[in-house]
Amino acid sequence: MKFTDGFWQLRPGVHPVYAAEAYDIDARTSPEGDRLVVTAPTKVIASRGDTLNRPTLTVSLSSPMEGVVTVRVEHFRAPRPELSFDLVGKEAGHGSVTVADGVGTLTSGDLSAVVTPGAPWDLRFLSEGRVLTGSGHKSLGYVTLDPGAEVSRGVVGNARVQGADAPASDRFVHAQLDLGVGELVYGLGERFGPLVKNGQTVDIWNADGGTSSEQSYKNVPFYLTNRGYGVLVDHPGHVSFEVGSETVERVQFSVPGESLVFHVIGGGSPAAVLERYTALTGRPAHVPAWSYGLWLSTSFTTDYDEATVTSFVDEMTARQLPVSVFHFDCFWMREFTWCDFEWDPRVFPDPTGMLGRLHDKDLRVCVWINPYIGQASKLFDEAAEAGYLVRNPDGTVWQWDLWQAGMGLVDFTNPDATAWYQSKLRALVDQGVDCFKTDFGERIPLDVVYADGSDPERMHNWYTQLYNQAVFEVLQETKGPGDAVVFARSATAGGQQMPVHWGGDNTSSFPSMAETLRGGLSLALSGFGFWSHDIGGFEGTPDPAVFKRWVQFGLLSSHSRFHGSSSYRVPWAFDEEAVDVTRAFTELKLRLMPYLYAAGLEASSRGIPVMRPMPLAFPDDPTAAYCDRQYLLGPDLLVAPVFSESGDVEYWLPAGSWTNWFTGEVVTGGVWRREQHGFDTLPLWVREGAVLPLSTRIDRPDHDYHEALELRAFPGAGGAGAREVVVTSPEGRAVTYPVSFDADGTVTTAG
Repeated sequence: MKFTDGFWQLRPGVHPVYAAEAYDIDARTSPEGDRLVVTAPTKVIASRGDTLNRPTLTVSLSSPMEGVVTVRVEHFRAPRPELSFDLVGKEAGHGSVTVADGVGTLTSGDLSAVVTPGAPWDLRFLSEGRVLTGSGHKSLGYVTLDPGAEVSRGVVGNARVQGADAPASDRFVHAQLDLGVGELVYGLGERFGPLVKNGQTVDIWNADGGTSSEQSYKNVPFYLTNRGYGVLVDHPGHVSFEVGSETVERVQFSVPGESLVFHVIGGGSPAAVLERYTALTGRPAHVPAWSYGLWLSTSFTTDYDEATVTSFVDEMTARQLPVSVFHFDCFWMREFTWCDFEWDPRVFPDPTGMLGRLHDKDLRVCVWINPYIGQASKLFDEAAEAGYLVRNPDGTVWQWDLWQAGMGLVDFTNPDATAWYQSKLRALVDQGVDCFKTDFGERIPLDVVYADGSDPERMHNWYTQLYNQAVFEVLQETKGPGDAVVFARSATAGGQQMPVHWGGDNTSSFPSMAETLRGGLSLALSGFGFWSHDIGGFEGTPDPAVFKRWVQFGLLSSHSRFHGSSSYRVPWAFDEEAVDVTRAFTELKLRLMPYLYAAGLEASSRGIPVMRPMPLAFPDDPTAAYCDRQYLLGPDLLVAPVFSESGDVEYWLPAGSWTNWFTGEVVTGGVWRREQHGFDTLPLWVREGAVLPLSTRIDRPDHDYHEALELRAFPGAGGAGAREVVVTSPEGRAVTYPVSFDADGTVTTAG
């Protein structure tokens, strides 16, 4: 959100005041830990009279966990605690505070915050004596707006976000943190534009905008930089970021209201920052091995019944195309009744029997749900009368006609409403459903009243967290921890705890395939460990080339799903070569299962994503910093999807020795490569020194890896070597294998 008109002037109707100096710096002790409290008047105090009739900011510094500093900037203090993110890693007693010669210092682990007394305002964040970033002159501000002030990219209406329904406001608090020369910013959730966010304006506001716009389904007010720190703005509602796009040498973030809270997270490297951030906001849950297999869907508006489903499954089997999960999209329920959680009897007269028959084919079953109750659903009156739906200020049920006619919104701030909704899901699990696709959760209204009195602005992005938590809890209770998985579209900070997430509604084209990957990489840099996307694109029908290239990419992602809108995604619908490509890459993924499963365990234990963006994997490589058409799959496999019909691809191979997975060719990296690939290959390279645990079984992803294990070594310039490889099977048995190998990669011992 832009408040200024260039460097010197303000936009019309904008009235900011800024922290001018640190007037008082006090060390205080509380049950939550030591903190610094700074009085920051908006004018340098030259006389006693200057203390009167003037806005003043109170800046408090504390530490919720080691290596994290919390900054709270307040104009007026809220009468009661405001909704904020659930910081599951927060603990009392972190951080030590000193005030010496007027300088206030808060130290937590390897991170320190230093406030210098007097003017100009000066707050710096340091790690081991090195300045990471700082908040200087005109960096902390309280802004009031006249009616109609133009502050949001030329949109009139008191900061209403362009293209979205974010609330108008006439009061904001903003902060700015310095950007160093060459400093690059990443993250801010699932964003489909350039991976590097410098120069962008980013509004944190969940919206159903597809993958071809600046809107996002998964907005996370967290960014990290290549300087080795991250920042989380602790505001679940609308946060506006100007990443070097208003003040070029700073990142600015602003929120409506009277206060702003942000956390500066140290670490020293992007991976260490992510590890600390996910310790604070929650690590991804462990996902079951079966979920890594291929998911086959009915698609959205296609015509299907049990016979259709059975024909697809049997044809996949006949063509030796292993499927792990079958997904029923929206029309498993009757039209207009979403959600009533009942199978449409016209096409599924025996749902319990059908689910049993699918289980007999060794399939898991997923069904589509959303948090809306259509007026035609028999559950609507039940929920409305019980107070389970979000209400208008006049007490009536909030409704609209977008998506489902007359639909209402389940109020997950009401524990009874949550329990009611969960009871419907438990009935489906009892019937034989194994997991849920939690669609929507972004279209959340503002002029409403929640059961617990939550601020609708703050609830807009947070709603999806309550929605997905309600569903995930049911699966954890009924399936057990480690066997629960959802397929979620919307999320915010902390949403990574409930995997898996998919990339939303894309189109069936190569550009959309590339933007889908950018969204996934951006999400990975926002703390999300597991990710998927609609193979072939959602809208439209892909031509055979798009489909086959997308199959390669999709089956070298953490999770893989065939899904479309108005057309099926079974591979024989395209051509016979598509069947062969699907078979080859499905078998490749199943071969990689011991390796991928280990990467998933690391995502759950450390917060390091399965699909690793190049800046995360190679933080010291300046070329890798901008690469957004490739990634590491786990720690040792480099994947560069092909985004062209001709097979032409250009990608960066980092320094070191790399082995081509398909040909065994060994090359030296540190170069850009241009290649042309048929539909049977793509750039897939193994890092030097890697020992990959592979499976000799290619029929399913969930089996005892120790009984079908192959260890394959990829030596580097050093030739022969030794490593220890830990292989964990889906039932949890972990075995450490000491591996020795010759210079040519031949494994000589594996005990």
